Amino acid sequence: MVIQAGVLSDTHCHRPDNPFKKQIKQCFAGCDVIIHAGDITNQSVLELFAGKPVYAVSGNMCDTTIRHRYPKRRVFTLNGHILGLTHGDRLGLETEHALLQIFPEAACIISGHTHRPFCQRLGEVLFLNPGSFKGTGPYGAPGTYAILEIGDTLHASLHTIASPT
Repeated sequence: MVIQAGVLSDTHCHRPDNPFKKQIKQCFAGCDVIIHAGDITNQSVLELFAGKPVYAVSGNMCDTTIRHRYPKRRVFTLNGHILGLTHGDRLGLETEHALLQIFPEAACIISGHTHRPFCQRLGEVLFLNPGSFKGTGPYGAPGTYAILEIGDTLHASLHTIASPT
């Protein structure tokens, strides 16, 4: 069995509007699980995923409700694979090294914060940053997200958000 996880970060959304809701539905309709790597900003964003398991952490831009409800770091297991999840702020320049120190047992480490999508295997570990879902990247870059397929192995792909239809 393969679990399909929708991975997003940096939604920076205080009140989801209709275009945002449509984008969420389009991007994550086929996902079994949702993973949010912080800067959720407001609980109403996660409520859009009702009925799906959600693994989330708080980020540096989250309100106090989110900070109290979600940890800054989280370790969980899906389909036998250990995943580490953090927003990624305050890690310094050696980001991957810092993440390996925080999650030494993880097969996949997911972070956000930089607004730059990144998907690369370093040694045995898959590093995944879905970028900014809200498209707040430099120079008007479009929003991005990732799909993580969790079966016998881990496979991730990065996607650009299409305009809502």
